[in-house]
Amino acid sequence: QVQLVESGGGLVQAGGSLRLSCAASGSTSRVNAMSWYRQAPGKQRELVARIDRSGMTNYADSVKGRFTISRNNAGNTVYLQMNSLKPEDTAVYYCNALVITVYVDNYWGQGTQVTVSS
Repeated sequence: QVQLVESGGGLVQAGGSLRLSCAASGSTSRVNAMSWYRQAPGKQRELVARIDRSGMTNYADSVKGRFTISRNNAGNTVYLQMNSLKPEDTAVYYCNALVITVYVDNYWGQGTQVTVSS
């Protein structure tokens, strides 16, 4: 089991910045990748950024060059630095941990609201 707690959301004006944090606890040594997803009202949840155990990252096209995913040395906290925010970035952001063993398990945080005003 992996527990995830997000923080850092809030209200910001367009062009501003926010940093989200996701603290993982439990069986974190089994985590293969950690990601940030977001879900805007009336839309499906979408992948924003992912970092795997080797440190390789990938991003949604809509956030490339503006968002950066990183993690601490212990690997149990993941960050999402969001710069040049746009109103269309408004969503609930969720942290995700992927554990692959014999099974594929996804763990989710409770979500944090990010609102970007124009």
